[in-house]
Amino acid sequence: MPQADFSEGLHEERHRDGSVRARGRVVGGEPDGYWEWFRLDGTLLRSGSFDRGRQTGEWTTYDRGGAPYKVTTKP
Repeated sequence: MPQADFSEGLHEERHRDGSVRARGRVVGGEPDGYWEWFRLDGTLLRSGSFDRGRQTGEWTTYDRGGAPYKVTTKP
């Protein structure tokens, strides 16, 4: 995840066209909890969880039809 200046609470990043690019919660200036990333067409691209800025658990990448095609597990 690129470095950014995160405000506390719900955080959203947007594509140039204004559609949602990423969405998740920020605690202590770092991503925390469940996050999602979206393609320009609005379909889900990737999802996973953070624990105080570190990726944890299952991270899923989705195909354009919305089906999971890659799942990785982070420590």
